[in-house]
Amino acid sequence: MDAFSSSFLSTFPTQNLSLSPAIATPKFSISSVRIEERPSSPPPASKPTSTKAPQPPKTPSPPLTTKARDYNNASTFSAAKKRTDPTLPAVIFNALDDIINNFIDPPLRPSVDPKHVLSNNFAPVDELPPTECEIIQGSLPPCLDGAYIRNGPNPQYLPRGPYHLFDGDGMLHSVRISKGRAVLCSRYVKTYKYTIERDAGYPILPNVFSGFNGLTASATRGALSAARVFTGQYNPANGIGLANTSLAFFGNQLYALGESDLPYSLRLTSNGDIQTLGRHDFDGKLFMSMTAHPKIDPETGEAFAFRYGPLPPFLTYFRFDANGKKQPDVPIFSMVTPSFLHDFAITKKYAIFVDIQIGMNPIDMITKGASPVGLDPSKVPRIGVIPRYAKDETEMRWFDVPGFNIIHAINAWDEEDAIVMVAPNILSAEHTMERMDLIHASVEKVRIDLKTGIVSRQPISTRNLDFAVFNPAYVGKKNKYVYAAVGDPMPKISGVVKLDVSNVEHKECIVASRMFGPGCYGGEPFFVAREPKNLEADEDDGYLVTYVHDEKAGESSFLVMDAKSPRLDIVADVRLPRRVPYGFHGLFVKESDLNKL
Repeated sequence: MDAFSSSFLSTFPTQNLSLSPAIATPKFSISSVRIEERPSSPPPASKPTSTKAPQPPKTPSPPLTTKARDYNNASTFSAAKKRTDPTLPAVIFNALDDIINNFIDPPLRPSVDPKHVLSNNFAPVDELPPTECEIIQGSLPPCLDGAYIRNGPNPQYLPRGPYHLFDGDGMLHSVRISKGRAVLCSRYVKTYKYTIERDAGYPILPNVFSGFNGLTASATRGALSAARVFTGQYNPANGIGLANTSLAFFGNQLYALGESDLPYSLRLTSNGDIQTLGRHDFDGKLFMSMTAHPKIDPETGEAFAFRYGPLPPFLTYFRFDANGKKQPDVPIFSMVTPSFLHDFAITKKYAIFVDIQIGMNPIDMITKGASPVGLDPSKVPRIGVIPRYAKDETEMRWFDVPGFNIIHAINAWDEEDAIVMVAPNILSAEHTMERMDLIHASVEKVRIDLKTGIVSRQPISTRNLDFAVFNPAYVGKKNKYVYAAVGDPMPKISGVVKLDVSNVEHKECIVASRMFGPGCYGGEPFFVAREPKNLEADEDDGYLVTYVHDEKAGESSFLVMDAKSPRLDIVADVRLPRRVPYGFHGLFVKESDLNKL
């Protein structure tokens, strides 16, 4: 979820600024991050198979009992990587960066203090080659043959200065499933940023969400970044993104996404390894950033997307045909202020955008040292509706919806002369960047009467719910069931609930739930249909999959739940060979689609 980083950086001449937990001397540097994984001894090795990659050696480690210990454990050095010796300018820049991080803008607030942000299971891990997993309960259904892949932030170098949760390099954690067996693999998305920093042996690009809080910090890091560009340490034209937010499959291609850059194309090998093929510009037609939440119509194969930024047009809408060919941009000039537009929704007729109160916040950033993204309390949120095949914005309509601030949309559909959208409304939007633990997201059903212009809203649940999904076969059309993550508090997720959104007559709409247990936290669920080709199958006939981590035992698992059962019964529990950190969004790709890559 590295949203708004390219938007913020584009306001500077170099399109980038500078962070870098600096290296004060050229004699040594942190080459990667690694954390001791588990407080208990590793399980016995499973029987070797033809697709099992060699497993790295494991050693028992002490329990992670304090935030400082979590952070310090993660700073263990790994074997030195091949790199060129730092040039004199690099040594000077790293020393200056160290001064900025320690004296000019040290990480004083918990929201940007890496010892706080990277504590417990938020701490980064090293890459893991394909490694066999142990099924400790149940069995994996045949419909799960394929791969579940989840994206999330995992900083390549431990920050010595401010660090926000959204600032980490993208790492993909994949469970490749075939004939009842499961193989885990964790790989960085090999972005331009990751690659040049890996080869240099130290951070080069800035942490946007945490590095520019205040005029002095912005000026010093901005100048340092410009100097790095001028001396050829990096070229912002090659991309500055982290690709740490989500994944998408369309046009027979798999992409890692982060809205500060272009998508990065991926492939999975037959043994479960993850390869980054490169930054993808769709034959030169996508030359700027793209949302991390494109919507794929399962019936047409088209993908719908957008980008946003700090300069007009603040919103640009576009789509891809079924072959993955990008169609012309539709600039939206009627969105008159820059907005933190992370997600949207589509129906069969329309695309729906929510212009929320969160956006660029330069005044508070300069005067109060606040985040570059903040809340404008004087702004009235609006919902914008445009025909999904529009060639310009002439038919764009806006509807005022006071107090409606969404980060994620769930689904939307057409009704007679109306549009219905389901989305979690952030009731305490002022805490979105600084205090996620204070956020409460209330799922609402919003109906827009296109004839009268009246917007009606109904709450669906009083629980703190976000990261919600549904059967992907129902994108853009009316669905009954939604599966949402329970914040306890966010960004930690203590369970999953099933909502019936078909009848919301002022009642609690939770119809099933599964809590992970004391000290256990998971992530966003994903729905996989049991019979995806069966058009007569019930909407909820399938499984929910997610990663769950037991903080007491220090172990992670891949959990499969029956989406149709009243308690979301566990169908399979797969013990993972090492810890999987908490992250953002995931995707299941079936075997037949993996074979197309």
